[in-house]
Amino acid sequence: MSLKNLAAILDPQAPADRPFIIQVSPEGDEQLRLSYGEARARIAGLARGLLKRGLKRGEAVAIVAANSADYLVLYMATMAAGLVSVCVNHKLPRETVAHIMKDSVVKLAIADAERAPPVSALVPTVAIEQLDSLLDPGAFDAVDMAPEEVAMVLYTSGSTGLPKGVPLTHGGYIWATGATPEQRPGIEDQKIIIAAPLFHMNGLFSAKLVMINGGTIVLMTNFTARGFIRAIDRNRVSMITSVPTMLALVMRETEELAKADLGCVTTAVTGSAPSTAEFFEQMHRMFPNAETANSWGTTESGPLGFGPHPDGIPKPMGALGYPRKNIEVKFVGGAETGATQGVLHIRTPALMSGYLNRETDTKKRLIDGWYDTGDVMRRDENGFVFFVGRADDMFQCGGENVYPGEVEKLLGQHPDVAQACVVPVPDEIKYQLPVAFVVAKPGTSPTEEALRRFALDNGPAYAHPRAVWFVDEMPLAGTNKIDRKTLVDRAVATYARDDAKRV
Repeated sequence: MSLKNLAAILDPQAPADRPFIIQVSPEGDEQLRLSYGEARARIAGLARGLLKRGLKRGEAVAIVAANSADYLVLYMATMAAGLVSVCVNHKLPRETVAHIMKDSVVKLAIADAERAPPVSALVPTVAIEQLDSLLDPGAFDAVDMAPEEVAMVLYTSGSTGLPKGVPLTHGGYIWATGATPEQRPGIEDQKIIIAAPLFHMNGLFSAKLVMINGGTIVLMTNFTARGFIRAIDRNRVSMITSVPTMLALVMRETEELAKADLGCVTTAVTGSAPSTAEFFEQMHRMFPNAETANSWGTTESGPLGFGPHPDGIPKPMGALGYPRKNIEVKFVGGAETGATQGVLHIRTPALMSGYLNRETDTKKRLIDGWYDTGDVMRRDENGFVFFVGRADDMFQCGGENVYPGEVEKLLGQHPDVAQACVVPVPDEIKYQLPVAFVVAKPGTSPTEEALRRFALDNGPAYAHPRAVWFVDEMPLAGTNKIDRKTLVDRAVATYARDDAKRV
């Protein structure tokens, strides 16, 4: 039977008593359990309750809250009712949240205690802690939706300007959630931990893969490295999803790791940023029984891009994979047609039709049906694709293009480096110079000179960092990725001050 509503992906074969969500605290302690049967009843009751309030098909309901079991249940209920779920980054300033409410024409918001007061000044609001007040118990069949009707709106986390709304359809995401049937044996009746925020595609799509395949979501209300380790160990988690920054923090918790048994993990997925071969080797040591995977996706083009090779060729370490069936890719900006490196342009069944109320931005990114990802990729002789870096992170040093991701991967090969972030600082002669922030591995004491020499000996001279600053940890943006803008500002100020001292 073909699905007509994204909310209908919740596995009908999963027994009613199987745990659907195990909610855990930042410390890794269990807070509550929700079974598949309870979730089905709660989704139906909330869908009925939302419509009872007079909301009409296609109207928007915003969720402004930290991760919780009720967040996911409400997200599904909204779509089941034929409404549009708007998942809002709860860490955004009030002015930005106000922009999102207006941009999406939100009719009702559900917000947690911390966010409810400012949000209630913008639109009618129900506190998520009082979500039971919306319940109208009873049976409910998800509304039949056309494939092109919008299921949700996610907002991009751009470093400048107001975030852009990305409308995503029922048809596109029903395709996306069903496009990896090979994952079912590893997910069905297994526990998968999700610690990424649910307002972001990474966390939301990971949750949907668990739903459609009948697994159990171990949901962290907020990520901490120690809590992540404890939750995996205590719940015997089979699969982890993450971004490299999260795992870099986990790798530093040597005492907690020594106390834990992570042999239960059979699949470890990371993505959204470049990773070195050394990083994946560390993942193997941390999860000795796990197959590791490097994932990639965008809010605009969908959560899937690459997978196994159709001829069964083993995936090289660090590769994203081979383009999946029904996905077209091309590399733009290379020296010749059929270039093996360039900015990735992609077409997928989950591609957005355009940014919400942003025609100019849409024209910049959607070109003849292709989405310009802004990600520089390279393709090897077998068709496997590797992430190089963001085109908008790229800068010029003495006429040469420097891709921070490549320099970060190089520094990551040094045995004392746990994490590196490379950013530019202005220079009168070279225009811009690379500098680096580095988190050292526990128990090591690398020097600036040693890392600069390592970069010079193993990479192009123009790309070596002219300064290296050691930090305890990287600043994180709301998506648990490194906050590059903060580091750029810090680098410009620090380098200018150090330069003045040298003079």
